[in-house]
Amino acid sequence: MDRVLSDESILQLLHDDAPWGDLTTSLLIPATASARVEFRARFPMTLCATEESARMFELKGASLDFLQPSGSQLAPGDPILSASGSAQTLLTVWKSAQVIVEWASGIASAARAMVDGAQGIPVACTRKQVPGTKALSIKAVHAGGAVMHRLGVSESILVFAEHRQFFHTCSGKTLFQLKQRAPEHRAIVEVHDIEDAIHWAQSGAEILQLDKFSPTDIRLCKTHIEKAGLATRLGIAGGVNPGNIHEFVAAGADFIVTSWPYYASPKDVQVNFIAQ
Repeated sequence: MDRVLSDESILQLLHDDAPWGDLTTSLLIPATASARVEFRARFPMTLCATEESARMFELKGASLDFLQPSGSQLAPGDPILSASGSAQTLLTVWKSAQVIVEWASGIASAARAMVDGAQGIPVACTRKQVPGTKALSIKAVHAGGAVMHRLGVSESILVFAEHRQFFHTCSGKTLFQLKQRAPEHRAIVEVHDIEDAIHWAQSGAEILQLDKFSPTDIRLCKTHIEKAGLATRLGIAGGVNPGNIHEFVAAGADFIVTSWPYYASPKDVQVNFIAQ
């Protein structure tokens, strides 16, 4: 996969960790010492951010020997990347390069777990990334085989109850206005109960986002929509995880909307140094 962080952003991450160099390394390791560093998977994982991690080493003068691309499925012990160069450089970059892979691979692996449980329907991740991590979070979502629900509020239409309290037009007229004003977009309407869902479906909503619906209520909505001959698609948001996703799929979800992968635990990366 392509890098999503600029060289300036990558250098800033390194600067944040070593703004005035690496004191321990500079006191103990001769400037003439050379080494190779190797990253390996400690547990099964869907890999992400290796391109950014490798660039950290390159920007500080090390040579890249091996790189496993983001999106790769790894078993314990599988190689991730290796780089050679000044031992001082490798030791200074090491932890920043390791952490970025561990964190992004945690998201990618969680996204993959959701995709695997979704039985072929799309898993769409929300815009609720940890602040400041958007570019790498989106990359991790894609590395895990999921898609983005919304990249932000500028390019998509999602009508919340919070919006609806400020206007009093009927639902059908609201949908018509949205189609007239943004004809190239599909409007999604979020609903919180069966009655509201059926009302908006009958009014012509193409996509409903069912927030925190139980599988039973999803099934009731789906049955009503099908009996009415409506083409409304159902996105299921709230409370879905790899352990229960099959229940929501079986109930009639057309796609899953989730923030769950963003809060996954990092995937451990084993690091070894070899003096040369």
